[in-house]
Amino acid sequence: PYPPAAPRGALAGIRVIDFGQMVSAPYCAKLFSDYGADVIKVELPEGDTARSAGPFPGDDPHPEKSGLYFFHNTNKRGITCDVAHPEGRRLFLRLLEHSDVLIENNLPQRMRAWGLDYPTLAETNPDLVVISITPFGQSGPYSGWNGYDLNAFHLSGASSRYCGRPGEMPLEHGTFAADYFGAVTAAAWGLAAVYGRELAGGGQQVDVSCAEAIAAAFVGGQNIGCYAQEGRFDKRTGVGMPLGAPATILPCRDGHVWMLALEPGQWNGLRKVMGDPEWASLEMFQDMYSRAQNADVIYEFIREWTLQHGKMEIMEKCQAAGCPVTAVFTIAEAAAQPHLQARDYFVDMEHPQLGRLKNLGAPFKLPACPGGPERPAPLLGQHNAEVYRELLGLTAMDVRGLAQRNVI
Repeated sequence: PYPPAAPRGALAGIRVIDFGQMVSAPYCAKLFSDYGADVIKVELPEGDTARSAGPFPGDDPHPEKSGLYFFHNTNKRGITCDVAHPEGRRLFLRLLEHSDVLIENNLPQRMRAWGLDYPTLAETNPDLVVISITPFGQSGPYSGWNGYDLNAFHLSGASSRYCGRPGEMPLEHGTFAADYFGAVTAAAWGLAAVYGRELAGGGQQVDVSCAEAIAAAFVGGQNIGCYAQEGRFDKRTGVGMPLGAPATILPCRDGHVWMLALEPGQWNGLRKVMGDPEWASLEMFQDMYSRAQNADVIYEFIREWTLQHGKMEIMEKCQAAGCPVTAVFTIAEAAAQPHLQARDYFVDMEHPQLGRLKNLGAPFKLPACPGGPERPAPLLGQHNAEVYRELLGLTAMDVRGLAQRNVI
């Protein structure tokens, strides 16, 4: 059997129950597990919904081969428990007696229906930190709504601010952005609650709304706060910036580059890399505001130059000249680029169904106690016997009986 936690992990000694599905709660729990916490993933007998979400090798669905599930559940031990069954609910509450943290992303009414509302959990273990991650939070008129990542993202006003061109409809954002950001937010403040138990006088429920996390960070006080105070707010501007130029994405010989050259030093660096063309010395191009007023003209001049060069060449020369230009990578290019390789961001792992494959390493560097995935995501119910024996003192016969009665 796998050891409960890597002894060198920064969070070794913390036991976490992951009772979530898909993205937000499992990724939050992964941040604990990849840094040494003993994370036990509790799935209903039918398994995490992510097992059926893919992507799958060869597009052949298999509950043990989902890439989404694999990525979110490394370093965890996996068990099954039907909390809708009275005996399963009792087992679950007994597990919490031996735990520090519960991470879940179920609708509040579903937790109540299972008899797992926060007052019940707090009575079971007064020191338990419950991290609840939902699209809209535990209270308010939307708290009971079904919702997913994009519901949370668009409720925040972020798409009105950022996604799409002026005067046209807003656009969808990247997949699971609100869930991932909510998960990181929940991990940070959930860990604060763990270490603050003595100050708080025990555990507490950390109520994380993915929509509010996005609203606070992506939209920010300069929009929501400004509107509340003054009745004005910024809207999406498409690609680029309305008040300064160049600040946009431009095509080049082998793709695109993101260009930002607003300050005098940045603009002069770009001029130098372009060979200081005669047009760049015109008076109308000498400050970022006048360049913005003449953006259509200046972008045509710069585009003519970028199309003659590759994006890595443009990026490296501009960076050396003090101009923050960046190559726009495709996913395949990002995965192959030397920077992430040099930071050991990719690790090779073995999985009994998937074989040998690459996975993403630790997202945060802790040199004294490095984290990251070392063990693959568990098979469904893989550690039932081990965990129920270790934490609850059940025998192998007890565990077999639970399985026969469809409790686990």
